[in-house]
Amino acid sequence: MFGKIAADMLGISDVGTVIKPKDYDKVDADDYVMHEDGEKIYFLIKSKSDEYCFTNKALIHLDGTSAVSKKRTLRRYDYYAYKTSNVSLETAGTVDLDVEIKFTMGNAHYSIDVHKKHIEEVKDLYKALHKIAEISYDNDISLNHAKQSLEVASSTVSTIRSTESDIVDQFKQINQLSFTWLQDTIKQFHPKDFGHVFERYINN
Repeated sequence: MFGKIAADMLGISDVGTVIKPKDYDKVDADDYVMHEDGEKIYFLIKSKSDEYCFTNKALIHLDGTSAVSKKRTLRRYDYYAYKTSNVSLETAGTVDLDVEIKFTMGNAHYSIDVHKKHIEEVKDLYKALHKIAEISYDNDISLNHAKQSLEVASSTVSTIRSTESDIVDQFKQINQLSFTWLQDTIKQFHPKDFGHVFERYINN
């Protein structure tokens, strides 16, 4: 018991291990993955108190209070709702036991220590998170441009003179076309599944 408490005090318990795919079903986070909806684990870091589970759709974080407590808080950050940004990787120094990957999801800031023997795997995770951040940033710009184009088109149409009966029909048509177009645009520039990114960069 004293050894576990000492590990907590020294911070040793916070150094994570990268879990191999064959052992994903043995971790607690797997219970919260929406397998029924095609969600899949691509990368998982486990420390004595926390689990960081990266799926094709979200980061699932089982947040433990300490290594000696079984109490945990479940947090889920879907990539489409919580933008990934500020991704960085701090490699180990001569005497360091760990590397550190940092990133932000929405307003949540993460700094995860991982044993330096997993540096190659963590590099892959860095690439994947950086790519997701890049895609999300570019898509936000494209979606904003699309919305501006719709506003310009709507303003242009509103200046066309029509008879009163035509206006009602045109309004219905324009409204339906705009709704359908915007929905399709959002699907294109606001993806919920980033499995293709993990499959490209994760080599575990």
